[in-house]
Amino acid sequence: MSKETHNKCSLADAPKSVQLAVDLIQLLEENQIENHVAVEALSIALNDFKQKAVDE
Repeated sequence: MSKETHNKCSLADAPKSVQLAVDLIQLLEENQIENHVAVEALSIALNDFKQKAVDE
């Protein structure tokens, strides 16, 4: 089994939160988003989702 195949199998078995994080990282990197912009955007999104969790 190649390293790439092993990583894909591991990712498929990973928790959904890890899968989503990998997808988000890939999206940001593929679109060449600057690190500070990504961090700020992720911070805003995190705060939004935390607030939604409190409101539920």
